[in-house]
Amino acid sequence: MKKRIFLSILVTVSVILPLSAQNNALSAKVVIENAAKKSSVSDSVAYLKKNVASVSVNYEKRAVYAFLAGILEQQGQYAEAQKTYAQAASIQGSAENVVVGVPNKNSEELVIDAVRCALCAGDYASADSYLNSAVRNTKDEKIKAFVKLYEQWSALCKAKNESDTKEAVAMLKTYATLDSMKVVRPSILLTLWHLTGEAQYADNLKKNYPKSMEGAIVKGEVQTLPTPFWYFVPRNGVDLPEIAGVASTDSTVSASAVSPASSSSKSENIEKSDKAEKIIRQQLGLFREEANAKALVDRVAAKGFKAEITTEVRPSGTKYYLVVVNENSKGTIGEELRTAGFECYPLFE
Repeated sequence: MKKRIFLSILVTVSVILPLSAQNNALSAKVVIENAAKKSSVSDSVAYLKKNVASVSVNYEKRAVYAFLAGILEQQGQYAEAQKTYAQAASIQGSAENVVVGVPNKNSEELVIDAVRCALCAGDYASADSYLNSAVRNTKDEKIKAFVKLYEQWSALCKAKNESDTKEAVAMLKTYATLDSMKVVRPSILLTLWHLTGEAQYADNLKKNYPKSMEGAIVKGEVQTLPTPFWYFVPRNGVDLPEIAGVASTDSTVSASAVSPASSSSKSENIEKSDKAEKIIRQQLGLFREEANAKALVDRVAAKGFKAEITTEVRPSGTKYYLVVVNENSKGTIGEELRTAGFECYPLFE
């Protein structure tokens, strides 16, 4: 389903993009149109990456990089997405240089996108580098709000235990009351709910931001993507509020691969990923109810994958059921699962 929606978007964009380059070089229209003809999302992404450099007009090249980065982010390829957003930000463009059908973001907005993806990848060093660039001196109040929020997210990435999060929690509580931070308030409330487990933050989201993605998360209507940021950030040990019997990848708790009982620290596990240690399986979900885990196994099986259920008991005494799929000999099972519409996160040996 995700593949069909993605290709539909590509086709729609390709129809309305103007052919601005009238020479032998490729235009944004041609690149995106050809990408739409590919048989899978991964093939479309590969085509975009291969041909974006051939787009002759700078602002069109910038738009294709930004478009590609957005697709990579949606596919959970955060490390590559952040580099691609940064590449787009480095290319000159202006409000007048619009490629119809592609969001026209300025360099500061693209840098903020790069920061978000870096944090999702657990790469706080790159996030800090972007945050310490010219974006820190922005005059845009919206960008300032994101810079302040992401600075605290970066601080949380560095935390090794619950006490290390106290300063960030204090700052976020202050930010939650400021009008200048209203644009990112749902994200602030969700972060505070994750860190503290206090119902007041979930209640605030349900009452004041019921249609937001953050509101949907606390209501159990959607899942948070299983990114290293949410997996690795320490919590205060309070068990999570129930999530409406829906799959919680427990992006809001520690991942099974990084159990609190493990001797490996957060930073050591990030290093494992950076060193490309062997991926042994992909995790698709984490559930309190075994029936929900079995339902996901059945959905995965219907798409031709063999999933298994493992269990983990947290210090709180709560038993969780994890749905995993073993890596294949080609090392492509994660990509295949995402193409089939399943969010997943690699577990290392």
